[in-house]
Amino acid sequence: MSAHASSSGDAQLALAPAGGSLALPVLQDLDASRSRQINLALKRGFDILTVVVLLPLLAPLLALLALAVRLDGGPVLYGHTRVGCNDRLFKCLKFRTMCVDADKMLAAHLAADPLAAAEWARQRKLQDDPRISRIGAFLRKTSLDELPQLINVLRGEMSLVGPRPVVRDELEEHYGLAGRIAYAAVRPGITGLWQVSGRSDTSYRERVTLDITYGSSWSFLLDMKILVRTVPAVLLRRGAV
Repeated sequence: MSAHASSSGDAQLALAPAGGSLALPVLQDLDASRSRQINLALKRGFDILTVVVLLPLLAPLLALLALAVRLDGGPVLYGHTRVGCNDRLFKCLKFRTMCVDADKMLAAHLAADPLAAAEWARQRKLQDDPRISRIGAFLRKTSLDELPQLINVLRGEMSLVGPRPVVRDELEEHYGLAGRIAYAAVRPGITGLWQVSGRSDTSYRERVTLDITYGSSWSFLLDMKILVRTVPAVLLRRGAV
């Protein structure tokens, strides 16, 4: 054997990981990726099956609520642009709960009331919101305004469980880089950790933390636990405004 060949062989042996020490992390990454893909498939399959079953059952209620909102004046549905999975924008659907000129009404209210302006800056919500219509107040208290988001789930824009669907400015100003990555890793949900942890009774910082926590540690089992906890949270109207 030539000296060159011997030298080349010695170099390869020197670079080879002893006992396959580098192989273990690679296998662990593959296992984690495979587990994530299985969870994603279960999550999406469960979403589709649940919505396909629920929509026909809820059709009479949806029609009644749509009529009530229409009689209050203005369009039945309201679609607000939110950030979805992989940073894609979509129209998040809800039954309209606010007056038609809600944006102008909010601007005028915040300009005239410094306390309300401070509350809005802190919470992005108002306890006493003048924009909400009479039927809208009922829909929000009962969370029935979010039923049209079943359509978003069927389209693949949302999931039954996930972080709150937020607007672009909110995501960029309050979530940080790691938080934005965690948020974009999953579809936003109709319910989630925030909804079963007090909703509007939580601070804005707590809401953001819950969204990031879900995005970075979700699993199909966690989704099932959140769905079970959602039922009493909605019935008892915990944190509803």
